[in-house]
Amino acid sequence: MRILRTPDHCFTSLPDWPYRPHYVDVPPMDGSSGRLRVHYVDEGPPRATPVLLLHGEPTWSYLYRHVIAGLVERGHRVVAPDLIGFGRSDKPAEQADHTFARHVAWMSHALFEGLNLRQVTLFGQDWGGMIGLRLLAEAPDRFSRAVLANTGLPTGDTAAPEHFLSWQRFAATTPVFDAGAIVELGTRRPVDRAVQAAYNAPFPDPTYQAGARVMPSLVPTTPDDPAADDQRRAWRAFKEFERPVLTAFSDGDPITRGGDEPFRKAFPAARRSAVAGAGHFLQEDAADRVVEVIASFVEETS
Repeated sequence: MRILRTPDHCFTSLPDWPYRPHYVDVPPMDGSSGRLRVHYVDEGPPRATPVLLLHGEPTWSYLYRHVIAGLVERGHRVVAPDLIGFGRSDKPAEQADHTFARHVAWMSHALFEGLNLRQVTLFGQDWGGMIGLRLLAEAPDRFSRAVLANTGLPTGDTAAPEHFLSWQRFAATTPVFDAGAIVELGTRRPVDRAVQAAYNAPFPDPTYQAGARVMPSLVPTTPDDPAADDQRRAWRAFKEFERPVLTAFSDGDPITRGGDEPFRKAFPAARRSAVAGAGHFLQEDAADRVVEVIASFVEETS
């Protein structure tokens, strides 16, 4: 596995990003003896129970910059990792290096074996929700509660909507993959050019974008997808997870609108909230509301 590492200078002077980087190593999961470096933010009281913020495609932990600040002000410890292939984490150079199973394993090694996180409050959006839900299904005792936002966990047993198939094709074939512009397409308000540049910072040239380009195609869209059986097992495991779960989908996301209902049916202790006036990337559109949702939920269910 050939590994790329974005130079540190790419991450200097980013707007609203004062956070010191932390790193943990994980195995590459390809049978080799090398190691991959996972970057994470760790802010707030170190002895507090952690709020885990998992980002999606094509973002990185920068997406949570305002959420991190707000939760720390409320007295919470916040851990926000970058998925392998994104942010300051290492980037396998070939698309074939990225599989759903490997991304779950990489985060499991980083968060549980590396950081030994326990009593976790999960907040997962987009791919952060998909990976986070798989972690919850496989290690439920690590989690105290979960907040799910604009995410899903497809098995491929139902037809994927055309707009998602179009996104898969676009990510795989577009000559220029501009992460900042993609984020702006998923918000309800304009995204400042400097902020768009921060979303592109992890990708100094196209060779760093293998993960970002291939991730949409790793979402199961057929019943025989390599990840489909693991997804089905996760859905069965949700029935046994009796700790609090909150769905907090935004009202302006055409991709996941209505996607909270299956989770509310699957989790025994699920309840529903909403984030008004926000698109797919609700962390950009409504960070204050996201902070309030998470903090209030933790306080009410502790």
